[in-house]
Amino acid sequence: MKTADGAELVALAALWGASFLFMRLGAGEFGAVALAAVRVAGAALVLMPLLLWRGQAGELRRHWRAIFLVGVTNSALPFLFYSYAALSISAGLASIFNASTPLWGALIAAWWLGERPTPSRALGLAIGFAGVIGLAWEKASFKPGGSGWAIVACLAATLLYGFSANFTKKRLHGAAPLAVAAGSQLSAALLLALPALLWWPATMPSAKAWLMVALLALLCTGLAYLMYFRLIAHVGAANAIAVTFLIPAFAVLWGWLFLAEALTPAMALGCAVILFGTALATGVLKFTRLRSP
Repeated sequence: MKTADGAELVALAALWGASFLFMRLGAGEFGAVALAAVRVAGAALVLMPLLLWRGQAGELRRHWRAIFLVGVTNSALPFLFYSYAALSISAGLASIFNASTPLWGALIAAWWLGERPTPSRALGLAIGFAGVIGLAWEKASFKPGGSGWAIVACLAATLLYGFSANFTKKRLHGAAPLAVAAGSQLSAALLLALPALLWWPATMPSAKAWLMVALLALLCTGLAYLMYFRLIAHVGAANAIAVTFLIPAFAVLWGWLFLAEALTPAMALGCAVILFGTALATGVLKFTRLRSP
């Protein structure tokens, strides 16, 4: 990987890590539904003109049904769930659960696409999900004011991400990445428009909250998608997915700097176990047999 590509990978992780901070800062005033709706609408405003400028609108028309489903499962519902989670759990904790996304992707690929995992990857799935369960068990509380449903929302979002990645691979192979990115954001915006009107906050959000959501939409969604697909084109999907391992570090850092959020020992241990399992499950880390001399 070239130095420029490595720097872009780190920058992308910093942006996606910041998305948990911006959701945390904006969710209280916007609410989960309006926050998710404004986020995807802003991203669509960034990506759709670029799609038209590149003359790829035909790709969107050709694959609109599949792209619409990707918009539902990869943007509308996950963003809604994470916006809901941001109301009650820290940015760092949400990002750690988000790091389990490749685990769901590998599990769904094995079940749906018949991609049987190697023993090393199967072990990674077991370790990774053990870390998720352990961290959720330690943090979840379904008492009034507890974080249980927020954690369930995070895990539901990562499950949807895993499904969407495999669906895209199966049904949108060969489709222009920009068409998928722009079309999915437009689809999510259309889907969330009416719910956002129904659940729009009674009090107009402050200028600070609007700034947070604007940064979330323009930088962490619109620009981040462009960077991600650029990385896939330059270094391949297997290398681009390494961004998953960097996001929690940045999310915890931004949460500590701007919200005084603490990284507890349980969170650090859970994060390490999840990332180790994910590295095995995705093939980033492999066990090799030692040959006798």
